[in-house]
Amino acid sequence: YKGLETLVVEDHEAEFLLLEYANNDKLYVPVGSLHLISRYAGGDEDSAPLHRLGTEQWTKARKKASERASDVAAQLLEVYAKREARKGFSHTLDEVAWAEFCSGFAFEETPDQAAAIEAVRQDMCAEKVMDRLVCGDVGFGKTEVAMRAAFASVSSGKQVCVLVPTTLLAQQHFESFRDRFADWPVTVDVLSRFKSPKETKAIIERSNQGKVDILVGTHKLLSSDLQLPKLGLLIIDEEHRFGVAQKERLKKYRADVDVLTLTATPIPRTLNLSMAGIRDLSVIATPPARRLSIKTFIKQKEDALLKEAILRELLRGGQVYYLHNEVKSIERSADDVRQLVPEARVIVAHGQMRERELEDVMTDFYHKKYNVLVCSTIIETGIDIPSANTILIERADQFGLAQLHQLRGRVGRSHHQAYAYLLTPDPRAMTPDALKRLEAIEAASDLGAGFQLATHDLEIRGAGELLGEDQSGNMQTIGFSLYMEMLDEAVTAIREGRTPDFDQTESAHAEVDLKIPALIPNDYLNDVPLRLELYKRISSAASEELLSEIEIEMIDRFGLLPPQVKNLFQQAKVRLLAEALGIKQITLGPQSGRIEFREKTKVDPMVLISLVQSKAHEYKLDGATALKVIRETVGTEARLTFIHEVLDALKRPSTS
Repeated sequence: YKGLETLVVEDHEAEFLLLEYANNDKLYVPVGSLHLISRYAGGDEDSAPLHRLGTEQWTKARKKASERASDVAAQLLEVYAKREARKGFSHTLDEVAWAEFCSGFAFEETPDQAAAIEAVRQDMCAEKVMDRLVCGDVGFGKTEVAMRAAFASVSSGKQVCVLVPTTLLAQQHFESFRDRFADWPVTVDVLSRFKSPKETKAIIERSNQGKVDILVGTHKLLSSDLQLPKLGLLIIDEEHRFGVAQKERLKKYRADVDVLTLTATPIPRTLNLSMAGIRDLSVIATPPARRLSIKTFIKQKEDALLKEAILRELLRGGQVYYLHNEVKSIERSADDVRQLVPEARVIVAHGQMRERELEDVMTDFYHKKYNVLVCSTIIETGIDIPSANTILIERADQFGLAQLHQLRGRVGRSHHQAYAYLLTPDPRAMTPDALKRLEAIEAASDLGAGFQLATHDLEIRGAGELLGEDQSGNMQTIGFSLYMEMLDEAVTAIREGRTPDFDQTESAHAEVDLKIPALIPNDYLNDVPLRLELYKRISSAASEELLSEIEIEMIDRFGLLPPQVKNLFQQAKVRLLAEALGIKQITLGPQSGRIEFREKTKVDPMVLISLVQSKAHEYKLDGATALKVIRETVGTEARLTFIHEVLDALKRPSTS
């Protein structure tokens, strides 16, 4: 909808929408054809390719993208087929031991968490190789899902690898796993830069001999020296923090080992793979009991604001993260905080500190020797300090969506109200993308918003190719929605052993014009983009159930449906019936109408002939592919009743 300024219904009885653009271009679109228009999502709107109407530009771009979609579909299906065909290790579980381990969880499982655990358990006990993505907000219990999976693997005599992006998170996971498995004969160890070369070598040797059951570590786990003989499960925490090359190295594991990926905000490509059905997806959206959403503020940096935010937290006995992501000036920033709030006990942490020093700082902060931690993004993943419930992030406009969401998730991990301050320069000094990211993070302050933010990210950054290293590709040319439609058609076609027909996909939509007022009036809903979105959803709905859901949603949001909106839904239901029969177009007015069939219609020719013979005064064949209807239908109700009668008659099997 780039440049769309207004949307006007030309005539209260008409089904045409007039889209007026900022450059004075006008486009008339029949309501029934709105499925052909979709919102462009594929990167920055300023770099969105514009194709002039009446030229071949769009056709060429679409053709090129369709060829690419076919190639990607073939590759995806090859990956999928290999995965389906390959026999994985079927883990066996002792139900008594499993129940005992589960009872050691100190919290109450949320419904989503229980569903994710059960899905992982079923995957691991099946003979198929598992590749599951568990998407859940920070603090929503993803680690417990991983621990249950690790227990299933270890109790079947296999080794488990837990791959994490940072040293601090590795240390924290190591301690969590060690504590959780303390009552079981399970050896847990960690590989990170906190270990000396001698210790690292010893751990690798023990792991290679099969003496370590659960090995937690950073990218050191990808070292060629590590050859785990009994590896049964690979757990990857926060996949978006690993580079493409590292992920390619992980693919060798995916061949034979169960893979469980945990993330709060999946990167667009990961989300795509899950949506394309190549990876299984579990979403944990239910917050733990008594958890409050984090209050998020976007503010320009001011001393008075900083002092108020820090003091409010300290006065209630809490701790504060102050994020300054520039190591060379971090000490100066800490001094500024000390001058601003003299009563604060301030300490500094960043990634360039020596291992032991950093470990000591984090331990001291955890044990409340200090109450303000001035730090870099080293705290981004895994630091779990329940008493830290205020975070101030300097230059928040310079962070990505997933990063902001992760950083915000460092607070609010207990039942206390938490606050996140995103400090920015003057809005004029920020890029349009940065403003979009900040708006998205502020809007998505509800608990469980990580998945919602991932889809925002997908729109702002573009979707990224599903396979390989190309992160933009043809999706940018034609937009994410259309590319995914094409990919879906290509996958279905190749599975059925036919050549994908993208023109057919576009035209499989039946056009229905019953000459009745079927629209969303201005006085019912005057928000232009929202009205356009609802038109699109109604015209694209693929089932009556979806239409009913949209209907209920509209009544809930905007009140009882006026007659014109009811007609719009009725007409959409007629469209679904027509598409199921292979009808291309239905036009019906007060006196007569016409039904045009597709080349591969599902209507039995004998049914048509029988209909024409038995009611010659009402039905006549109009050429080889159409049926002419002659019947007076005055009023909306009469016309809808009649068209349903006609479609029912065409649906009946032939009696000959």
